[in-house]
Amino acid sequence: MQIDFCGEGGFAHQAGSDFALLQATIAPTRRVLRAFRAAGHFILHTREGHRPDLSDLNDNKRWRSARAGAEIGSPGPCGRMLTRGEPGWQIVPELVPLPTEPVIDKPGKGAFHATDLDHLLRRRGIRNLVFAGVTSDCCVHTTMSEACDRGYDCLLLEDCTASVLTAHHATILNLTLRDHGLFGAVTTSTAVLEALPAPTNAPSGAPDPL
Repeated sequence: MQIDFCGEGGFAHQAGSDFALLQATIAPTRRVLRAFRAAGHFILHTREGHRPDLSDLNDNKRWRSARAGAEIGSPGPCGRMLTRGEPGWQIVPELVPLPTEPVIDKPGKGAFHATDLDHLLRRRGIRNLVFAGVTSDCCVHTTMSEACDRGYDCLLLEDCTASVLTAHHATILNLTLRDHGLFGAVTTSTAVLEALPAPTNAPSGAPDPL
């Protein structure tokens, strides 16, 4: 989760979205992140952003963002919006990655497009993915759809993801569960935490910053 989506003055805020709904997902996601680290699970993070010269930004995406009042690459309170290296592009402090946790930098909505995500997962023999993040009706759903097409089993944590519109979020939850799990399964952070085994030592390499 990036400052551009969850922070005051970020891309979502500048576009007029109710980013408070997105901010509400940070606390439950932080609890899950800490528990997954303690259990030794592989964790990775994603960031949406474009090269500083915007050479990987297509014309229609730039046009749509401008129409929304938050043109990608334009200056804002958190630096140039959705631009790599800017303050708003960074992951929120509450969920900062450990040095051992890969960060997938993606130019689009889906985390598999134009990245090495699939390679990283297959190298580790990972087939089951747990999703948290924002927004549920854009980047999260797109990535889940990409994962399903590649044979991964997906679990969406409904309180660890959100849309700027509650109706859109509810639609994504229903769509995920359609036809006995068209895109995966849905549960809550509480249910996942209760299902985890007793914690072991945190991953080596760096202390948990949370």
